[in-house]
Amino acid sequence: MIRIKRAADGHQRVTFALAQDDLPGIAKASVVGNFNEWEPGRHELRKRSNGTLSTTVEVAEGTTLTFRYLGDDGVWFNDSQAEVDHLGNCRLTV
Repeated sequence: MIRIKRAADGHQRVTFALAQDDLPGIAKASVVGNFNEWEPGRHELRKRSNGTLSTTVEVAEGTTLTFRYLGDDGVWFNDSQAEVDHLGNCRLTV
């Protein structure tokens, strides 16, 4: 699930959330993309009390995010809510 909320300073807060039940065999995951120079682990999804794993990034309004998730097992996967481009990466304009 991806949630987008306008921050007080005008930026867009983009929250990436995955249900732990949807990640069998994966203890940790991070969202990796053009907003963090594709650096694994920089935006690790943290376990929340509601059973999801999530992290939030702030970007300028109108930014197109290109991203994928990376599990601790080295497997890349996409978000089902996002459009997938010709390279297999998720794309989302906020």
